[in-house]
Amino acid sequence: MLFVQALLAFLVVIGILVTVHEFGHYWVARRLGVKILRFSVGFGKPLFKRRFGKDQTEFVIAALPLGGYVKMLDKREGDVAPEELHREFNQQSLGVRAAIVVAGPLFNFLFAIIVYAVMYMIGVTGIAAVVGEVTPQSLAEQAGIQSGYQILAVNEQPTPRWDNVIQATLQQLLDGKQEFLYSVKNQQGDEYDLTLNLQGVTIDDIAQGAFFDKLGMATLKPPWPAIIGEITPGSAAERAGLQPGDKMIAMDNQAISDWITWAKYVSERPGQDIEAEIERNNQKLILILRPENVNGKGRMGVYAPYFVTERYNLWGSFTHGIEKTWDISVLTLRVMVKMLTLQISHKHISGPITIAQFSGRSAQLGIVVFLSFLGLVSVSLGVINLLPVPLLDGGHLFLYLIEWIKGNPVTENTEFFLQRIGFTLLIGLMGLAIFNDLERLFN
Repeated sequence: MLFVQALLAFLVVIGILVTVHEFGHYWVARRLGVKILRFSVGFGKPLFKRRFGKDQTEFVIAALPLGGYVKMLDKREGDVAPEELHREFNQQSLGVRAAIVVAGPLFNFLFAIIVYAVMYMIGVTGIAAVVGEVTPQSLAEQAGIQSGYQILAVNEQPTPRWDNVIQATLQQLLDGKQEFLYSVKNQQGDEYDLTLNLQGVTIDDIAQGAFFDKLGMATLKPPWPAIIGEITPGSAAERAGLQPGDKMIAMDNQAISDWITWAKYVSERPGQDIEAEIERNNQKLILILRPENVNGKGRMGVYAPYFVTERYNLWGSFTHGIEKTWDISVLTLRVMVKMLTLQISHKHISGPITIAQFSGRSAQLGIVVFLSFLGLVSVSLGVINLLPVPLLDGGHLFLYLIEWIKGNPVTENTEFFLQRIGFTLLIGLMGLAIFNDLERLFN
């Protein structure tokens, strides 16, 4: 069942992203007057085939879903009627051809922006960057980090969630930095900066999931203390006089040991008065709580401080979608450069098996996680296709750059030779990716 779920999620992810990429080529080519003969999602034997439009363009879904293509009118692949020569791809100006080629990756980036924007409108919820156990003599302890501290920023980059902490640290490691400024807040609410020396910690350590082990600290794990986090304006909690940081001691003279116990107690008493004993600034207070009745369950309108939700309006979501797409694009390129210069292990290259596994997992974890994964793969597809490797869109753009410099295209023999080199590189890269996939699968 897990295999079937992973396979279906993989087909959905690849199908969407290939369609978006090829639609970019198709849409721009159509707008610029080039005739489209075929739009194919997948390679090999057609499973679905229909013709549409005045040009009777053939739309195909093929058996092998690892790519796609848009076939345009091209006199190198067949005879072209004289009256249609002006619609032939190679008859177009250099600028038009470049625009058609770059449209595929560009649509992947635009799609990622939209996906991330939707994700931020729904709300990204993650574990707050609150430190749990700290290993004695570890890098974290040497820097002064203690259990219960919340990490607010890494080198002035805000880190509301643990994934933000890891990404910010990774970005700084890519810059070759070894000393990091961790801005923290202790349990009393005091904020200050600590310097962490990460000499000896590598990018591979983070990529292999050893971030917490290397630093010697862990996330705060359940059971969580019943401490009030954010309070919704106008909620039952606000009316009762609760404040962020209040710690629940007892409810109706029954001891409250953790957040789950407190939440369950409230949920079972919609509309009822509850005598709550709380601790605030080392003083004990008694408040009367009356949970609102929401679909038969009690709700106070408070959030646990152990989770953070990042949510924006339409404009804010779109802005953050652009920033997220840019950050992932730059990070992807920088990691590629590190791999080419052998500063990062090639074992982090993933192929279709790993993508299928993560597709299945992200689909199981909910729409926000799935959208995040979809955006990541879309950005990766856009970046990879812009690499100056023959057969990729970036390879075509590189040939157009040579044509622009020379004043005329490269010869067909030269183009064919470069395409063979590109094909060999891509086959080698795919082989390495599948080898890494199988090694992860069986280890």
